[in-house]
Amino acid sequence: MGSFGTVVSGVNHTEAADAIQPDDPFSGPVKSIAPWNFKVLASWMVVITSLSLCENFLVMLVTYRFKQLRKPLNFVIVNLSVADFFMSLIGGTLSVVTNYRGYFFLGSWACVLEGFAVTFFGIVGMWSLATLAFERYFVICRPLGNVRLRVKHAALGLLFVWTFSFIWTIPPVLGWSSYTVSKIGTTCEPNWYSGDPHDHTFIITFFLTCFILPLGVIIVCYSKLLRKLRKVSNSHGRLVNARKPDRQVTHMVVVMIVAFMVAWTPYALFSIIVTIHPTIYLDPILAAVPAFFAKTAAVYNPIIYVFMNKQFRKCLIQLLTCSDNTTVQLNQSTERAGMTGESNTGEMSAIAAQIPAASTPPNPNEQHSNSCSHSQLPIPENKVCPM
Repeated sequence: MGSFGTVVSGVNHTEAADAIQPDDPFSGPVKSIAPWNFKVLASWMVVITSLSLCENFLVMLVTYRFKQLRKPLNFVIVNLSVADFFMSLIGGTLSVVTNYRGYFFLGSWACVLEGFAVTFFGIVGMWSLATLAFERYFVICRPLGNVRLRVKHAALGLLFVWTFSFIWTIPPVLGWSSYTVSKIGTTCEPNWYSGDPHDHTFIITFFLTCFILPLGVIIVCYSKLLRKLRKVSNSHGRLVNARKPDRQVTHMVVVMIVAFMVAWTPYALFSIIVTIHPTIYLDPILAAVPAFFAKTAAVYNPIIYVFMNKQFRKCLIQLLTCSDNTTVQLNQSTERAGMTGESNTGEMSAIAAQIPAASTPPNPNEQHSNSCSHSQLPIPENKVCPM
């Protein structure tokens, strides 16, 4: 009897306990992963979280301090920074401490909090990029004629982003699927590994509405925008012979789409593969790579969508140098950039002002006036366009 209590089916009780312990993510680290791996991940998350918090805080601070940046088309840019900031503040901070300890020692409630926060703010970020693409298409292509982007339109776009994202991230909290610890044991995410068909329906729907749909909106809107710019460039020789803004915008659009896909495609494909084959074996570290890589989007989103904005850079320099004597010069240069299109970041607004709102042929006298003095053209209120 004594030996039976100590040995079960030829396996020592202590060895069996050690084998079972990694399956409880809240009691200890995964035994198959060397401790130094967790230290590396903790260090990586310290860098990513610190950079993200600093960059996105600067975006919000500069936008608050400089009124000329608070334009409808920029609302969604600030919204993206808010989402990235809170994703790093909650998810990034928790990831640092859990990786430092080597397991999710905070318990199930913190696991649900991290899983929900990272997923929610991640979806807000993705749909913010989709909304930004649609708004730029709206400003350049003018599908509704002379109707321009106003504050109420931008506010409705943000309301849609937050509401839609909440709708598709709250179900796991309420019982449709769940948030659980990942295979590496230090982060939490939707339960991709569940074999329950009820959970599969959520994962598939989540994949379609929160990855495929925003990616489709981005590709369609930017494709229509680029076709419009090429058409305008071909019909106005001065644009082709000047700086080819359509080519510059094309390069920027490619960067935006590639950045979106590089950040989220590996994670999306991983979730679908695991959902289709829940019993598939993946090395825990390899399985964690897509999730950790996706969190880097919070670092380069501000660089691509904000710091490449010439007007924003001027405001940022003024803020960091505590200079008060460049306000008038900044405003003048901003107006000039928006009217002449002499900066890469003002290109979109300048072209938007030169594209006819209607399909009727322009008056020859108006055409002559346009070609002689573009600085007198009415510019949309979205002069600061971070393109």
